[in-house]
Amino acid sequence: MAVVRMDHVGVVVEDLPAAIAFFVELGLELEGETTVEGPWVDRLVGLDDVKADLAFLRTPDGGSRVEVSAFQRPVSASPAPRAPVNVPGIPRLTFIVDAVDDVFDRLRPHGAELVGEVSQYEDIYRYAYVRGPAGVIIGLVEELG
Repeated sequence: MAVVRMDHVGVVVEDLPAAIAFFVELGLELEGETTVEGPWVDRLVGLDDVKADLAFLRTPDGGSRVEVSAFQRPVSASPAPRAPVNVPGIPRLTFIVDAVDDVFDRLRPHGAELVGEVSQYEDIYRYAYVRGPAGVIIGLVEELG
């Protein structure tokens, strides 16, 4: 087998403290923060003179992590994507939550916006998509029954 496990998902943001606050409010735990720069980072990301601040957050069960990073340099000339859910390549992260409505109400002050509506699939789950940091779509799934 080629894959051992999935390590993390990465999201580039403009405001690292705001992104950390968003994911902590969602229920993730801040694992640590660091700054990276130097030739090895330049080679890795294919850019010159990179300096980026990173934060790693993990789910309460420890099984998943999200890396949020903000580049001090070079600065991107492109804005964050705001495309609809069906556009290829749009990042989407989905989390199981206790209560969709409660979680959305807590995330709203952190900039979360509903993409569509909270919807229920039979008596199995309630599901909503919200826009989070840098336009990333966050799926909130409440398991029913």
